Amino acid sequence: MLEKMSEDKYWLGFNLVKRVGPAKIQALLSYYGDIQAAWEADSALLDKLGFDKRAKKNLIQARKTLDLDQELEKVRSKNISILTWDSPDYPSYLREVDSPPPLLYVVGRFEEIDRWAVAVVGTRRVTPYGRQMTQEIVAGLVYNGVTIISGLARGVDAIAHKTALESGGRTIAVLGSGPDNVYPPEHRDLARQIVRGRGAVISEYPLGTEPDAKNFPPRNRIISGLSLGVVVIEAGERSGATITTKRALEQGREVFAVPGNLNSLASRGTNRLIQRGEAKLITNADDVLEELNLHMVFEHTAVQKALPETEDEAALFEYLSGEPVHIDDLSRSTGLSSQVVSSTLTLLELKGIVRQVGGMNYVMVREPEPAYDVTPPAD
Repeated sequence: MLEKMSEDKYWLGFNLVKRVGPAKIQALLSYYGDIQAAWEADSALLDKLGFDKRAKKNLIQARKTLDLDQELEKVRSKNISILTWDSPDYPSYLREVDSPPPLLYVVGRFEEIDRWAVAVVGTRRVTPYGRQMTQEIVAGLVYNGVTIISGLARGVDAIAHKTALESGGRTIAVLGSGPDNVYPPEHRDLARQIVRGRGAVISEYPLGTEPDAKNFPPRNRIISGLSLGVVVIEAGERSGATITTKRALEQGREVFAVPGNLNSLASRGTNRLIQRGEAKLITNADDVLEELNLHMVFEHTAVQKALPETEDEAALFEYLSGEPVHIDDLSRSTGLSSQVVSSTLTLLELKGIVRQVGGMNYVMVREPEPAYDVTPPAD
């Protein structure tokens, strides 16, 4: 662990040097095979490896002025972790893309199930139709154990994150600013909700980095790179969402688009993607699940099988699904007392099978295998 911590500071150092990106770091690592040696590379080797004058000057200056131990402590003091190319927990799908970020700042945490992820992106100026489709598609994906990736922007992105949380699922937000500088500012509370055990907020940009237009196209390659596929709900012809789809296609990811009104500016981008054959037309979550073979993802993970251990649990399983159900309705439907329902739901929450989504409403997080006969009674 101490060795890993000492190596992290050199990865962090490179992250703080402008004009030294993935290609230059990879060239140094290919020569040295060690991140510390790469950081300490001499001037002649930098010339040999093709460092331009500004990149070389920036690196040499950073080595003179940066206290890497202090910089690393700044990050950790904000409860931010670091994942690098050398980290075993670095997202496997992202590692496979062209120019993956050498370092990711992570607030919250990744989990194994986040390998089964779909990006949902779209316009900031979402219409009522776009909002409804986003909510329906995200809820369907989450019910099947899929993690939702998006960019925390206004509009479709924020709706996707919120719906994932409300549906009891996981979601990951990718920033175009520093991990300590959530943008837009009105989404800071949403970011806090995400990191409270429900996902992660991540960035490749150093602490204090302000949101800037030039940061968002590179950010979009991470959104698509973390995902098995990208769903575009609404998008103009020239929008960040269409940039994300371009990155997705370059990375060999599946792209899906929801068709919209031909006269709506918000649907021109999605309709054009379908027209050009760059995206598959979808109308619901099942279309995505079918194409990516993601029905009930948890059946393919080590945490998937959830058996009802008591008759009370089996009774509740009949009436729990991906749609919120109030505790009083569960009591009436099952014939169990409110006290029994409440205590049983508490145990199921601890097992990670159900989750409360507010107002004493509960949703099923994982699909159980019935151990009892839980066939619904005949009408």
